[in-house]
Formats: sequence, C-alpha cells, structure tokens
Amino acid sequence: METKLAGRKVEVTISPELPTVIIGERINPTGKKKLAEALQAGDMEYVRQVAVTQMEAGAQVIDVNVGAVGVDEETLLPRAVETVASATGLPISIDSPDEKALPAALKICGGKPLINSVNGEEASLKRVLPLVKEFDTAVIGLTMDDDGIPDTAEGRLRVAEKIVERAAKQGIGPERILIDCLALTVGADYRAGLITLQAIRLVHENLGVNLALGASNVSHGLPERDLLNNYFIAMAIAAGVNCPIIDPIKARGAVIIADLLSGRDEWSQSYLAYYRSTHPNT
Repeated sequence: METKLAGRKVEVTISPELPTVIIGERINPTGKKKLAEALQAGDMEYVRQVAVTQMEAGAQVIDVNVGAVGVDEETLLPRAVETVASATGLPISIDSPDEKALPAALKICGGKPLINSVNGEEASLKRVLPLVKEFDTAVIGLTMDDDGIPDTAEGRLRVAEKIVERAAKQGIGPERILIDCLALTVGADYRAGLITLQAIRLVHENLGVNLALGASNVSHGLPERDLLNNYFIAMAIAAGVNCPIIDPIKARGAVIIADLLSGRDEWSQSYLAYYRSTHPNT
C-alpha cells in the first residue's frame, strides 16, 4: 500500500517496500525554549532555519506545530507552514488541534500535506476527517479513543480499525491513513515499549496500512534518551513502522541501519552514502 504526499517541489511515497520516510519533529515548541520564544515573537527566520537543517539531515516531511503559550495559532500556523513550504519544497505535516488554525494552514499549504492527527474520539473523527476529505490530504491516526489509550495491543488495533472504517465511510481510503500506535514511556511502565511494538505488528498484519510513530516519548524521564530512542526506532521499523516522527539529526543513523538490516537498502547504497557523509576523512 502506498501513501503519497507532495510538497511544492518534492513528492514522497511511503510504502513497506520502500526505504523509511522520516518526518522531522523539531518544529514543535514543547520543551524547546528558543523555538517557543521565536514563535511568540513571530520570528519565521528561526522556523526556516530549523526546517532547512532537518531537510539537510535527511527529513523528507516536515512537521509544523506552533502550539506555544501566547501564540495565536490561527494566525501563526499558516505563516509557519508557508515559511517551511517555501524554504524546503517538502511535504508538510500540519500538527494542530486548533479547529480554526488547521483549515487556515491547509488552505495555503499547497501540494498534498499530512494532517497530524486524528484519533478514535468521536469529536476528533467528526472534526478532522471532513478536512482530510475536503483538502485531499493524508492523515495520522492515533490509537486512542474516548476511553483513553488502550493498555493492550489488541485494544489499539481496535481503535485503528475504527479510524479506518470511519474514514472509509467518508470516501477516504486506507492508503491515506498512517496509524500511530503511540509510544508511552517505559520509565512509568516497563512493558510500554513492548505493547507498542506488538500493536505495530498487529496493525501491519491486519490492516496493511502504513505506520507512523512519534518515538521519543518512550525514553521520557530516563538517562541516555537518544540511545534509547534510536534502539526503539530500529525495533519499531523492524515491526512495521515506515514513517517515524523523529529528530533526523539524532536518529537518521538508526533509520538507515534498520532499513539496511530489514532488506530495504539494495546493495547498501543508503548506508554507504550515510557512512561517507559522516566520515568525510576516511
């Protein structure tokens, strides 16, 4: 199954048979003081720099989230999306729960963007799926519903099935849905990573859709977070994820290696290119 995204200059295809597509996560002010301050000041030059840096580090889609204290998302999100779209030409993942900001950004984005996200809650399905249809986008589906996040892999599969079924009733095919099985912190529950990996396998086997994953939450509160995240990303790719939402500066190597060892890097071309780029003097 292929999910196709498009920016103003670049088209991206997500498929289990193709190398993993990286969504760059860094334009999100949560835990990023400098970015939050830039957004509060309306500083789009800093947003542009973050976007270009991620593109140069290997991101093929750029997530844009401007949800900071004191920010008018309806005004600022379209500006940020325009800045990133113009600077990179890459597909944009528009990340906002604001019911006015999201359509405002979709109207100016261009290409075929990704909405981040819908979930199994009735309010979310009713708010987001009509926008997916109206603007002909793809969408990330989070496996949580009105009862919260299921604590079993089977429960998350049921939510994924609900999202796919409700989308189908509005004429939105499964190829336009990327399911995110939700990574929770292993510091609070040592089985959290295992349950997410089990859910990824079940969704991959039963629905055949492409899978996203916001991976970095798995390490919250623990030391050596980057190391934990990278191991988890590689395991998630082996389980079926093919479009992780990550920091490409820190995690691209894990993705490249996972693709190589999963048989998605013919003749080790991507791995060798990555090695040469990171070892210029060898």
